Amino acid sequence: MRNQIAKIEVFLVRYPVKSGLADATRKVENIGYTIVQITTNQGHQGIGITYNEVGGEATKVLIEESIAPRLIGRNPFETEVLYHDLVQYLRGVGRKGLSFCAISAVDIALWDLKGKMLDMPLYRLLGGNRKSVPVYASGGWTSYDENQLVEEMKSFVASGYAIIKFKVGVEGGQNIARDVRRVKLVREAVGADIGLLLDANNCWDGATGARFANLVKEYDIMFLEEPTFADDIPGLKRFKQATDMPLATGEHEYTRYGCRDLILSEAADVIQMDFTRAGGYTEALKVAALTQAWNLKFAPHAMELIHLPLAGAMQNIPFLERLILFEQLTDVTFKDCPKPQNGYLEMPELPGLGLEINWDFVLENR
Repeated sequence: MRNQIAKIEVFLVRYPVKSGLADATRKVENIGYTIVQITTNQGHQGIGITYNEVGGEATKVLIEESIAPRLIGRNPFETEVLYHDLVQYLRGVGRKGLSFCAISAVDIALWDLKGKMLDMPLYRLLGGNRKSVPVYASGGWTSYDENQLVEEMKSFVASGYAIIKFKVGVEGGQNIARDVRRVKLVREAVGADIGLLLDANNCWDGATGARFANLVKEYDIMFLEEPTFADDIPGLKRFKQATDMPLATGEHEYTRYGCRDLILSEAADVIQMDFTRAGGYTEALKVAALTQAWNLKFAPHAMELIHLPLAGAMQNIPFLERLILFEQLTDVTFKDCPKPQNGYLEMPELPGLGLEINWDFVLENR
């Protein structure tokens, strides 16, 4: 009897953020994971995940009510067919956003399931042999004062990270002079050998972002992320035309089509699409191919444990992002999950994603 999808379960984990963290454009109050578990008629199981700050409940209902019934009885190895079917089925209710968060979690669960059924780590199933990948620590909120910012960045370096990222766009992006001072203070505190990445979280227009970039270029910045609103692709292009600082964007883009538009508009040097939201592994492989064809860096946003198998296979992924905000939630959601050592994550040799859910925590906090 061939394997068929027999059951799809969805679990929502909520986790409050108590410290009033904020970037240039919003305050973070809650974080959470939407976890999908797919079980076959022969008892094999795979897990997938997306994350949320808002909208997790809607994603859960969409999977349970609209996606799961469509997949029951289907062959879990047919990921390309199933992905295409879901995209077409849901296109009228969202070609970005929550519908793709739902599709992504399901697709990741299917790929994890395939790896487990084949008894093969996912990074090997994707064709890779990379043993480890650099990881950068990401934090440094604009709600921090200068001392808090510097101390956190120094703590990242003390923990072994050779690349760190922090937020710019203080006071809602209205005080560039203070942003420049903050960059200067961090560079002086961590030294010349630490890689610095900056994230403006959509707060400026292209000209203002370029002005800021040119003011801080002396501090050897590896890239500036999202200087304009994510949909302002012409603004991103204007930024690139006005400065030689590498531009990173794509966190808020979806699917190969979003990647295509960034590339053809010459609006990115580093593509950062997040495949717990942008279509799962099925779509990630297409985006990886596009970035390779244009010789661009591919550095998926956040969720480093999910993106780790991609980094094991894709040669143009230079590093992964570890959002320090999610560390505690990740530690309690998964059992014995990989953690960076001296700024590197090792590839797990367990089948599939190599991750095991801590069901005691998940069931208590859903």
